[in-house]
Amino acid sequence: MNEIVVDGGNMNFGQLKTQRHLVNAIDWTMTPEKAVEMYLEWGTGWVRGNDFVASAGDESIYFVLYDWIWPHRVTLIRRTVEGAEEIGDFEVPEELFMASCEEDGKLPGGTVHPPNKALKKWLCEKINGPPLDWNVVEN
Repeated sequence: MNEIVVDGGNMNFGQLKTQRHLVNAIDWTMTPEKAVEMYLEWGTGWVRGNDFVASAGDESIYFVLYDWIWPHRVTLIRRTVEGAEEIGDFEVPEELFMASCEEDGKLPGGTVHPPNKALKKWLCEKINGPPLDWNVVEN
């Protein structure tokens, strides 16, 4: 596991871009619900097939949106079986944030959302990440 280096607390886009091991480890398919199932509710996701935590050393790095925080931002999370750590939070365009929340379904009292495809694409471009469709084979 590579160390995450953050000068002065919360990571920003510039710092994230310099930590290629972290950028390359982002799981763009992880959702808040899937993370809870994989890391906190051992055994409840029997239908998930091979998608489970295999050891205490497993971790997932992914973005989430908290719709009750203002100004709206995305938060980068590192989740392990021991818990979740917020690595950084990043300002994003309001229209992309709101579209993600609406697409996922907003609930009263606040909800944690995954970024939608458009926001993922924007984030990936912002941090010079690998193409989101790197594993898609075109015929």
